[in-house]
Amino acid sequence: MAPRKPKQLPRIRPDLTLSVIIPCYNEVDTIEEILRRVLAVGIAKEIIIVDDGSTDGSRDVLQRIEAEGLPNVRIVYHERNQGKGAALVTGFSRASSDVFVIQDADFEYDPREYPILMKPIQEGIAKVVYGSRFLGGPRKAMNFWNMVANKGLTLATNMLYNAILSDMETCYKCFESDVARGMVIRARGFEFEPEFTAKVLKQGIRIYEVPISYNGREWDEGKKIKWTDAPKALWTLVKYRFVD
Repeated sequence: MAPRKPKQLPRIRPDLTLSVIIPCYNEVDTIEEILRRVLAVGIAKEIIIVDDGSTDGSRDVLQRIEAEGLPNVRIVYHERNQGKGAALVTGFSRASSDVFVIQDADFEYDPREYPILMKPIQEGIAKVVYGSRFLGGPRKAMNFWNMVANKGLTLATNMLYNAILSDMETCYKCFESDVARGMVIRARGFEFEPEFTAKVLKQGIRIYEVPISYNGREWDEGKKIKWTDAPKALWTLVKYRFVD
């Protein structure tokens, strides 16, 4: 009997480059500071901000930042508001690094946690990593019905795609760039989250989750997702379970 070959260990890749994709729509009070926080982490090869037709002065702030000529910051402008999904698709098409991470343009998610998100990919044990708000990290209490919607959509994801995720709707999605480059994303708005997740899972890619902190904001502070987005997300999950 021939000896069994030893199992090949994952290849460690500490030098993977990172692109941070920031969709921005009417975030005049936070966009400059969140960019500063991303820059302070110091691990992004490039930061791509996609202004999705802002009308509140965000564009003026971004044009001033653009004039500073920061070497690793690129800003793209949509002439009209198209939605978060459309902004992300634009960002993915302009990014050039080995790994992409999505960063909202507010303070709900902490860029200092990029190394936590990157580690499973660098260690060769995952292609896609989600930062979960429900795995024990510190967090500001979210509204009860927001939590119910998040849990319900995650449960639907797990049932439809045979997964065990704890937070499908998280912003913090970190993944090897070829995952996005090989994917046709049709979502224009917040239904990006379920569409991307569905298509990752249908490829047989298991999503790795890590705990993150969460500082959720209120609607009067600019939170944009609404209860009406939940039925759209559920329909997206069901649709892509049965449609390529």
